[in-house]
Amino acid sequence: MRIGKLVIIGVGLIGGSFALALKRAGQVDHVVGVGRSVRNLERAVELGVIDAYEHDAGLAVRDADLVLVATPVGQMGGVFDAIAAHLPPRAIVTDAGSTKGDVALLMQRHLPCQLGYCVPAHPIAGSDLSGAAAAQYGLFEHRTVVVAPLDTTLPDAVERVSDAWRTCGATVVAMAPADHDRVFATVSHLPHLLAFSYVNSVASRPDAQRCLDFASTGFRDFTRIAGSHPEMWRDISLVNREALLAEIDAFSNELAALRAELAAGDGDAMEARYRRARAVRLDWFARFQKR
Repeated sequence: MRIGKLVIIGVGLIGGSFALALKRAGQVDHVVGVGRSVRNLERAVELGVIDAYEHDAGLAVRDADLVLVATPVGQMGGVFDAIAAHLPPRAIVTDAGSTKGDVALLMQRHLPCQLGYCVPAHPIAGSDLSGAAAAQYGLFEHRTVVVAPLDTTLPDAVERVSDAWRTCGATVVAMAPADHDRVFATVSHLPHLLAFSYVNSVASRPDAQRCLDFASTGFRDFTRIAGSHPEMWRDISLVNREALLAEIDAFSNELAALRAELAAGDGDAMEARYRRARAVRLDWFARFQKR
């Protein structure tokens, strides 16, 4: 399903990589980027990620076929409000946010005349890099994209967004927004909070620099996602607060149990706990590699 004009609001890793994939597949005629940083937009043009840019989101979406909002979730309400009066009647609006319940509500609030063409979505791909220079071909190949349509979303709009992501090489799965947020609080949002918290705990030590001088691959692997965009993860944490609080409580109970075993010197219980975790991780990784 060819796209005449694609508008990317938030030209970074996700939005830029989406544009590059569709360009390479020959499925889009013209890509317009919208963002806050002129230098980032100019760089996006230089790299061929977008063909042109516009500072005014409302002007950019006039005659658009598909609009991808790839900003932090905290900015999406303002974006939807800015484009609402300028969207063509059948322009599809989708997003790439890591939470979906809030996006669904924002679409209902700010885009009441466009609800048949609103398709919340979440590409499960990313890195700790940001900006147009981070955009890359193949980012979504063999990855999963969740689409979480509204009750009012037209099937054709869902299919067009799904088809665009499949063109990028992704597998598309449909979920209800609330189900999405519960699942991703467990497997994505909590790990980020743990990584941020652990790095801060190391940094607050009197001998932090000495500890960091000896940090190696284990520290690197565990803390990689602590390099993620702070503004984006602030917004994700706040909008998925209730699910995250439940996850933090569950993890705190697990850590407390491990602490009790350690304090008691119960090596057998600790080893059994580690074995269970290792088995789960090995099984998941084997299935992950086959995706």
